[in-house]
Amino acid sequence: MSNSHAQYERPGDPCIFVIYGSSGDLTKRKLLPALYNLLLHNLLSDNFAIICVARRDLTQEQVRAQFDQDIHQFATQKVDEVIWAKLKDRLYYCKGEFDNRQTYETLNGMLTEVGQKHHTQGNVLFYLSTPPEYFDHIIKNMGLVGLTQQNDHGTPWKRVIIEKPFGYDLESAKALNASVRQVLHEDQIYRIDHYLGKETVQNMMVFRFGNGIFEPVWNRRFIDHVQITTAETVGVETRGAFYEKAGVLRDVIQNHMFMLLALTAMDPPSSLRADAVRNEKMKVLESIRPMTPEEVIQNTVRGQYDAGVAGGKNYPAYRGEKNVSPTSNTETFAALKLYVDNWRWAGVPFYLRSGKCLAERKTEIVVQFRRAPLAFFGGQEGNASLASDLGPNRLIMSIQPDEGISIEMLAKTPGAFIRTQSVNLEFNYKDFGTNPPSTGYETLIHDCMVGDPTLFHRTDMVEAAWAVATPILDVWKSLPARDFPNYPAGSWGPAAADRLIEQDGRKWVNDHKLKQQAC
Repeated sequence: MSNSHAQYERPGDPCIFVIYGSSGDLTKRKLLPALYNLLLHNLLSDNFAIICVARRDLTQEQVRAQFDQDIHQFATQKVDEVIWAKLKDRLYYCKGEFDNRQTYETLNGMLTEVGQKHHTQGNVLFYLSTPPEYFDHIIKNMGLVGLTQQNDHGTPWKRVIIEKPFGYDLESAKALNASVRQVLHEDQIYRIDHYLGKETVQNMMVFRFGNGIFEPVWNRRFIDHVQITTAETVGVETRGAFYEKAGVLRDVIQNHMFMLLALTAMDPPSSLRADAVRNEKMKVLESIRPMTPEEVIQNTVRGQYDAGVAGGKNYPAYRGEKNVSPTSNTETFAALKLYVDNWRWAGVPFYLRSGKCLAERKTEIVVQFRRAPLAFFGGQEGNASLASDLGPNRLIMSIQPDEGISIEMLAKTPGAFIRTQSVNLEFNYKDFGTNPPSTGYETLIHDCMVGDPTLFHRTDMVEAAWAVATPILDVWKSLPARDFPNYPAGSWGPAAADRLIEQDGRKWVNDHKLKQQAC
């Protein structure tokens, strides 16, 4: 979330965009279409160029030809050939190994040559689109060659975007942070989380702190619990080797979902300055109650998908996927019950779940409010009773695939008698008209180009998130799952996940749909 509307309205600073690992899927599916979209909407400087760095033995023209095919396949909107030609003509290629200093010497010369040609004023944005084992090598070599040096005023600026996963556990994250900080200042580091580029995620602060009716009830007195779900219908696809090392807790929950929790639970910042916002997120992460091994067993569930149909596609069991061990104990589903021990949230459970090959693709945050103390409209007419038989009020923030916000409430149906039903007050982003489809990276890349780190993870935030996740991972490692696979593809996960929340007298919200009803 930028500090001012002007930052969104102006193009990014002149710069060279360097992509390490440019031959990978992320570049062709996300980064290239995102840069094209920024250019299409006049959010790239006229003084801009791209240098791709990869190990493949290709010429510059071969790379441009490959990207020409890629943009026509993966662009999120119809390609304007004139606009694309303008971007393609600014594409350059540097071949080299990431652990070879000569690669960075060659790149240094190209930065000078390309910068002079396109008048980029010495500004460089480096994007590490590589497997995480190369992060340390790349940053150390950039430091040795002086690629990241900038003066005390940060002009010309040198910034580095680092993809997840940032570390494998708390110890490795601390080690990587220490290594990176030997080369880069904190204000040069942009740890990216593409979930935070979603419109609804960015709208959460506006929704909470820009509307006077919500903040007074956004606390333990009025909120019963919070559910955060990130569900996918796809399996591991071609990522079996990566997923065997990661699992859903490392891949999705420790980063994406913990940051969604922080946005949901944070106190109002003192301003919209980046560190003011990130300070409040950090306070939430620090307040998440650490689990003992016994609590990990009680408050977490893990699962692995079996063969079945999800999203209209047949999937084998996870253990039958390519590059996956036939005895794998890697979780493809996880559910957690967490508590944020501060004055606002003490005693309010936060239920998180994420998984692959589930019944529906969705990411949403459900805030369930406490029930009214008496139900005048439940049971016999005129008799008040406890409100346990009526549906609760819920606020549902849908992040994907349909972005919007909905409030479930009770209303009287038309007629002579008092009959009630649940209805939705809703806001959908499609109500603004048809927005150009995007990759989710456009806002984040633009924020880097204008120097706004609000939506990016700070060193202490990364380590605080790992401090919550690592004890869970340690227990799971010491006690391998005995029941894998334990949910069929196309379901909502293992039965134990339902028991986790139902033992507290609550239920997962599985079938919510934004409905068009008269309210």
